[in-house]
Amino acid sequence: MKLYYAPGACSMSPHIVLLETGTKFDAVKVNFADHKTETGQDYYAINPKGAVPALHLDNGQVLTEGSAIVQYIGDHAAGSTIMPKAGTTERYKEIEWLNWIASEFHKPMGSLFNKGMAEAAGTLIKTNIGNKLAYLDKHLATHQYLLGTTFTAADAYAFTVLSWAGHVGVDLAKYTNVTKFQAKVGARPAVQAMLKAEGLAA
Repeated sequence: MKLYYAPGACSMSPHIVLLETGTKFDAVKVNFADHKTETGQDYYAINPKGAVPALHLDNGQVLTEGSAIVQYIGDHAAGSTIMPKAGTTERYKEIEWLNWIASEFHKPMGSLFNKGMAEAAGTLIKTNIGNKLAYLDKHLATHQYLLGTTFTAADAYAFTVLSWAGHVGVDLAKYTNVTKFQAKVGARPAVQAMLKAEGLAA
């Protein structure tokens, strides 16, 4: 398989999941300045949406959207607990978290990278993000990870989005449970390997 990624982008989440599950894959960097891969391919020919991540499967098909990709990886990684077993309540709680992060957290946080955004709009978005962080902080007060004591794909996704906070002027300092979670996930060997592979850590 091939994972198409951009350093520091939301593709960090499936990158972590691939490493956590020990899945064999090649990582291919995408340059958004010209929408070409590091091998010179037109990325739009791979993913017409133009966004990362994309996962080129062994059967030749291409899967896009991070939440779908991590579920695919988890379901095809024998013995892994990165995704709860299909049909269980835990699986639906995992999907619930993945959807919440994607719609309620990823989108507003990501929008702050828009340098052309009006200051008033940015302020409103940061207030909204603060409400989401307060909710997450309260949850993490009684949970080691989002689903409890087991690290799952949702934790990789939450870590990814939280890692953008310092780049867009969102202060996590008062959300002590969130910052503890971020440090704990960040210390995982697979996360450290991802950061090094993407050139985000020495």
